[in-house]
Amino acid sequence: MVGVKRRVDTGDDRNGKRTKTKTTAVSTKKSSGSSSRGKSGPVKGKGSSKSGKKDKKIVKKKVEEEEEEEEEDDDDDFDIDDVQDSEIESGDDDDNDVDMDELDADEDEEEGADTKSQQAKTADVAKNVNASRESHAKQKALLQERKAAKPNADMIARSKKLWERLRRKSHVPLEERKKLIAELFEIITGRVKDFVFKHDSVRVIQTALKYANTEQRKQIAQELKGSYKELAQSRYAKFLIGKLIVHGDAEIRDTIIPEFYGHVKRLIRHPEIVDSGRHLPDSRDTGTESEPATGMILEENPAKRSTIMHFLLELVNQLIQKKTSGFTILHDAMLQYFLNTKPGSSEASEFIELIKGDEEGDLVKNLAFTKSGARLMALALAYSNAKDRKQLTRFYRDTIKMMAGDLHGHIVLLAAYEVIDDTKLTSKLIFPELLNQGSDAEARGEELLYQTTDLTARIPILYPFVGDKAKWLLPDSDHEILKEIREIRKETSKKEPSIRRQELIKAASPTLLEFIAARADALLETSFGCQFINEVLFDADGDKSAALAAVAVAAKSKADADSPSVGRTLKSLVQGGRFNSAEKKVEKVEPALDFHGVLYEQIQDDVMSWATGPNVFVVVALAESDDFEKKGELLKALKKGKKALEKASAAGKDGKKAGPAGSGAKLLLEKIR
Repeated sequence: MVGVKRRVDTGDDRNGKRTKTKTTAVSTKKSSGSSSRGKSGPVKGKGSSKSGKKDKKIVKKKVEEEEEEEEEDDDDDFDIDDVQDSEIESGDDDDNDVDMDELDADEDEEEGADTKSQQAKTADVAKNVNASRESHAKQKALLQERKAAKPNADMIARSKKLWERLRRKSHVPLEERKKLIAELFEIITGRVKDFVFKHDSVRVIQTALKYANTEQRKQIAQELKGSYKELAQSRYAKFLIGKLIVHGDAEIRDTIIPEFYGHVKRLIRHPEIVDSGRHLPDSRDTGTESEPATGMILEENPAKRSTIMHFLLELVNQLIQKKTSGFTILHDAMLQYFLNTKPGSSEASEFIELIKGDEEGDLVKNLAFTKSGARLMALALAYSNAKDRKQLTRFYRDTIKMMAGDLHGHIVLLAAYEVIDDTKLTSKLIFPELLNQGSDAEARGEELLYQTTDLTARIPILYPFVGDKAKWLLPDSDHEILKEIREIRKETSKKEPSIRRQELIKAASPTLLEFIAARADALLETSFGCQFINEVLFDADGDKSAALAAVAVAAKSKADADSPSVGRTLKSLVQGGRFNSAEKKVEKVEPALDFHGVLYEQIQDDVMSWATGPNVFVVVALAESDDFEKKGELLKALKKGKKALEKASAAGKDGKKAGPAGSGAKLLLEKIR
């Protein structure tokens, strides 16, 4: 009958006997027993009687088990028709009631146990938190006691409070800062050595040094005299040496540097001295230019030349292998070694191989950013063959722009311009990064505007156009190195310098002409921008019409601008070339710029404003130009404004010095008479 539960037989129904379920195990034993007997065969002796007794027991046990199974089968012959419906329903209800009561009781017990365990855990956590707080409080109190027991504890605590105020520069007025510095020096005077070797109090000395006057800085330097070697090896005090050298004067530097004499070879390998050692200047940086020390020693001891050179090379090689290639003193030693080798000798060749041997290129890059290192790299490029030059310059990928803006690094780029015959290699290596050719037009314009108006960064951009013509572009030290390089390249380079220069100009011109056309107005705002416009437009290769038109449009609003650089630029462009001061004439460029016609179209309506303004010499250049097609029209306009010119020329009378407007007006009056 579907849905009716079958009553489970109880122990009474089975006469108190348990149901046998593992009947398969018996059959297994039976089969295994029979098989074992079959295999073993008849056994003789004492063992045969024992095995017989066992067999009888096994047979008897099997018979009993079979009888029990038959009884269980009889009991299990259950017919649902023999059971009344009322018995089924009552039996089911009883069973269900018992089961639910037991289930509820079990659930209540489990919930109670969970609640108790949760409460116990919460209590344990609270105890642990309280214990942790008490422990931290005890540790803090112990730490304060230990600090208070140290020497100068009160002084250091007071100075740190002052330092907390001083380090927030923007929040401290000048007068208050002076009072704080005076109070701080009252604390640290005579105790500087006690402060500098601790990680927290050394910051107090650094701040005091930053805001101190010259006398106070000398006072700190004198108190530390005799301890600088130890300071350089300290994890925290080493930075103080750099601060003293940067903020101090020559007297302070002369106090510090001699303490390292005789200890450089050992200290240069010290892990902590690397940072402080980078600040130590060489003799040329301190303004005490002298003859190369190594060369003087070799001249005095010619018999020891091989020993000295071998020792110097070994020391250089050790530092390079240890990856400590950023030291100025290492770069000085390398330059001294190279200067004392014979060009083309095995010593010189092996040394260039040593420079090239740094696969990561850290040595070559670091050399470019120091005075001695940059000179060494320039000479190495000059003396190397084409293959070595190519390998050396490849190390500078992704470093070109940084070198261009560096006081020393740019000379390496100029040396590459001067000596590398493969101008395609030079152009592909330098110009994409230097001229930002991989950027979009707007970003390239912004970056080039910054570079062309920077005193140093503009040098590598303008040098191919200017060359050695303009002395204003390069510092004197660059002229000396480039002069030396030009002498060397006579033996090591094959291409004519003029051809090399023209090929470089051709590669750079499109980008720079496009830049002038887009940013002419911004370039005319600065004197450096005006110089850039002149030099590029004079020597660039390609179509200059868009750039010239942009300059003329930008100049339209500059009639009354009191900017001498704008006037000079426009005048030079109208004249069509650079003025040679030695020969007192203008050297016109080919092909001709014809800027006078482009400019006159923009200013013809305001020509009298230009003729009587600060940039009058632009109009004078137009009036003096033989190639200007509208010269007659200009002179007619000037004749109509003759009274204005006379008024402008009279500004310099009565003992007053005539300005540019008065002088130019006089010249224009002479032209129209």
